[in-house]
Amino acid sequence: MAVYERLVESPVGLLTLRAEAGALTAILFGDAAMGLPDGDPVLGQAAAELAEYFAGTRREFTVPVRLTGTAFQQAVWAALREIPYGETATYGEIARRIGRPRACRAVGMANHRNAVPIIVPCHRVIGSGGALTGYAGGLPVKSFLLDWERRCL
Repeated sequence: MAVYERLVESPVGLLTLRAEAGALTAILFGDAAMGLPDGDPVLGQAAAELAEYFAGTRREFTVPVRLTGTAFQQAVWAALREIPYGETATYGEIARRIGRPRACRAVGMANHRNAVPIIVPCHRVIGSGGALTGYAGGLPVKSFLLDWERRCL
């Protein structure tokens, strides 16, 4: 199957969007372009929805997403999508929600493997004491996204 990509500007810097077979498969921070064509319409939808998110007019994404991972990772990513806009959850809370209360570190690793940040909102997961912890785009981007959502409520 063909893979397509598009670069989009955002308040958190350049984002590289990738799609395959009508579904968004990755959002990478920065210019990670590999010179792939921009031929999948889902890239336009993803770019438009991200622009609306950063304009403060979109709280939920409808763009089709395809994430590849284990059953555990899929459960974590589904739980991330249930964290309400402008709110946070801890790694422990996510572990409990998916029925694996002792799997906090594994939740963190699944978070780390989320290929579609922002849309699958791993930025909404924080440490048990409220501290910001790792994020693919860096902690300043995570902080920006959380502050942005709170301001747009």
